[in-house]
Amino acid sequence: MERQEKSVDSGEFPALRRIVCEQGLLSRADGSASWIQGDTSVLAGVYGPTEVKVSKEIYDKATLEVLLKPKIGLPGVFERSREQMIKKTCEAVVLGTLHPRSSITIVLQVVTDAGSLLSSCLNATCMGLMDAGLPLNSLFCGVTCALDAEGIITLDPTMKQEKEARAVLTFAIDSPEKKVLMSSTKGTCSVEELQQCIAASQRAANTIFQFYRDSAHRKYSKW
Repeated sequence: MERQEKSVDSGEFPALRRIVCEQGLLSRADGSASWIQGDTSVLAGVYGPTEVKVSKEIYDKATLEVLLKPKIGLPGVFERSREQMIKKTCEAVVLGTLHPRSSITIVLQVVTDAGSLLSSCLNATCMGLMDAGLPLNSLFCGVTCALDAEGIITLDPTMKQEKEARAVLTFAIDSPEKKVLMSSTKGTCSVEELQQCIAASQRAANTIFQFYRDSAHRKYSKW
């Protein structure tokens, strides 16, 4: 059976840049997704469960690996750090115990970085996992906030807004209870500002999860 390719346009959501997603783009991957948020674009490929090297084998669950490839050049410290954050998020939701002694690899290719890259990577990853049909205990999404000098929060900031911000915070949020699975902070902020950013991100997560639902509905209603 040929893979179905669907392009879903989110329209204009309040406080979030325009979102477009297409699944099933990579023929050799078990699942894939192209995620475009504003001018930021990421391509995710999910491979597995497959055989795992003996040195990496875990007897009671799948070995999960995340590879983040920059647009130009080789991965560096920045990419390695992001890989661990995404891996931590995935390990919280992927039911790896159903596939012991196997390997699941997620490869992320940055196409364009125009701000909120980590959250876009998280969203591409989730849509790729969904396309692969891997068992998950919940969905997740990424939301980035920027705090300016006056403490005003900007959701889904552009690259320019990130550079001008006092702090940039990214959260991975799960779908059932809007719990924070992972957080990344660059810059300084108060505890109160952190709580405000989390609350704003949780509200924005509702929009992204609705986009996921609409995307899945459109994909499977065509079959």
